[in-house]
Amino acid sequence: MQQKEKNFTYNKAQCIFILLALALSGLVLYISQEQHVIPISEKRFEKMMLDQEVKSVALITNQQLVEVTLKEEALAKEDHQKEIKEKIIWKTSSQVVYTFRIPSIEIFDRNFKDIESKIDPSIRIGYLSEERSKPYSFINWSFLFTLFVIYWFFLRKPGNSIAGPGAQLFNMHTLKATVFDKDNQIRVTFQDVAGMQEAKEEVKEVVDFLKTPEKFTFLGGKIPKGVLLVGPPGTGKTLLAKAVAGEANVPFISLSGSDFVEMFVGIGAARVRDLFKKAKEKAPCIIFIDEIDAIGRARGKANVPGVNDERENTLNSLLVEMDGFSTNSGVIIIAATNRPEVLDVALLRPGRFDRQVSIDNPDIIDREAIIQYHSKELKLESQIRIRQLAEQTPGFSGADLANMCNEAALIAARKNKKFITMPDFQSAIDRIIGGLEKKNKLISPEEKKIVAYHEAGHAIAGWFLPHAHPLVKVSIIPRGIASLGYAQYLPKEQVIYQEDELLDQLAMALGGRAAEELIFGKVSTGALDDLERTTKLAYSLVTIYGMNAKVGNLSFYNSKQTDYAFTKPYSEKTAYTIDAEVREIVEEAYRRVKILLKEKLESVTLLAETLLVKETLFKSDVERLIGKRFSSDTKETISPEEKLSASTEQPTTLPSEHEP
Repeated sequence: MQQKEKNFTYNKAQCIFILLALALSGLVLYISQEQHVIPISEKRFEKMMLDQEVKSVALITNQQLVEVTLKEEALAKEDHQKEIKEKIIWKTSSQVVYTFRIPSIEIFDRNFKDIESKIDPSIRIGYLSEERSKPYSFINWSFLFTLFVIYWFFLRKPGNSIAGPGAQLFNMHTLKATVFDKDNQIRVTFQDVAGMQEAKEEVKEVVDFLKTPEKFTFLGGKIPKGVLLVGPPGTGKTLLAKAVAGEANVPFISLSGSDFVEMFVGIGAARVRDLFKKAKEKAPCIIFIDEIDAIGRARGKANVPGVNDERENTLNSLLVEMDGFSTNSGVIIIAATNRPEVLDVALLRPGRFDRQVSIDNPDIIDREAIIQYHSKELKLESQIRIRQLAEQTPGFSGADLANMCNEAALIAARKNKKFITMPDFQSAIDRIIGGLEKKNKLISPEEKKIVAYHEAGHAIAGWFLPHAHPLVKVSIIPRGIASLGYAQYLPKEQVIYQEDELLDQLAMALGGRAAEELIFGKVSTGALDDLERTTKLAYSLVTIYGMNAKVGNLSFYNSKQTDYAFTKPYSEKTAYTIDAEVREIVEEAYRRVKILLKEKLESVTLLAETLLVKETLFKSDVERLIGKRFSSDTKETISPEEKLSASTEQPTTLPSEHEP
């Protein structure tokens, strides 16, 4: 009811403004005329001519109009003065003219000559012909433009915004947020959120509270004021928040953390206050703040005093407002971020964000549900196996899987297919992982040979190292910006890694450079990405995971550290030890993989020469060339097909190598 009254008041004010604008426009147009016009008939014009009252006659040819100007002594006559007073409401110093319309120029010319034939030739005045534009001056259009600017900036009601009239200029403190209510409802429900079963269970309590709050208040319980969704980009945090609003069927105010940021002092804090004021008016409702780390970063991290005052003032206002409403007010705050470590501790404490919901990349069950959901509208071939696609995409986020389905449809359409086939999905996975295939990128035979042996070194190392990820595909086709070849592996979905597993991954990453040195006696720049990954992994072994005997069971990783640290948490002697141990770990892994490749040199050569011919080899091709892969799980040779159910000879999953 209150919102209806506001809308009625606003519409009434708008109508009054429009009427006043029209009246003022007409008045200004009238006053700004260069002359006052009195219409007359052609017969009266003839009488004026015969009475010798006419000073001049102008024929406006493009308007078929005749303007008659009288002499001063004629205008001073009583009958003319009386007529002027009756027909001109507001008399100014402008000139008075009499006008009449003519049917055609030829007829007027003939009639005018007939009239002048009755007058003495010595006092004939003739007439002037001219073309004239509309009698609107520049000031009239300037006035209309000014009225339009006033309406736009002061009285225009922003569409679909919680800000009211005047929000465009002087109401900068009001927040430009998107509001979904009964007039603009959210159609997303939990059925549209595939996977994330645990996360949906967490937020269903919010829906139950908004629908039936007495169920919780009866027992004295308090619903969480805020729910923080934490997870990597593309995992569906925003989608889940919209589903909560859609299920609860309550107003949903959506905005981003950057919407509070403004160049003017105090605007951010004012917008926070305005947000909560509007939310309370629409209660029960949900406030969703995406990327809250834009305003919720930890305070006191700046080295220069006052540099973050405005952002900190905005955060302080947010903290006060989140504490300023009761739990039964019907306002629930849902925020999302992929950087929880940078948030201020006061923002995360119970009473503000009481509950944190972690949304990670989907597992194989969730990936199958997500692919199933996004492929509902696609025309799929009957042989498409959703389960296999889920197995081949470990590490993919929900956004990646949606993109994969869309890319597969585009690839099939490009080939003029009637249905989307499994190879289309495999090509889509390839494109997402390695980038667009560069079919027209020319490389020399020498470079191609180096790339082939480099990739063969990775493949053979991964094939025989017991803890390395199983090889799926190896290719020397250029992809992406600078990749001349790549290998894809099928990593296990695990969180905890043992030391021997990490060391095998380290050795496999160095397999490409080791193969180059064995075959050509020198190395190239193609191992840049490999060296970067091995360096980070080796330092992690020593300084983070405590897997080094000399450094000991120490970890110098600080999960709460958000800014760059100018001082290291260890001495120079420890730093020297760390560098020496890291170098020793990398050198040992390089020696180990080099010995392995020297023993399997025949397999490396066979695989590289085959790559030079076919350019792409799948796991079944490698198996036919060098035999079945050794598995650390069974300590015996097994087929890769047994590890991947119903697999095909197509590229499958995440790349472990990208070679420039």
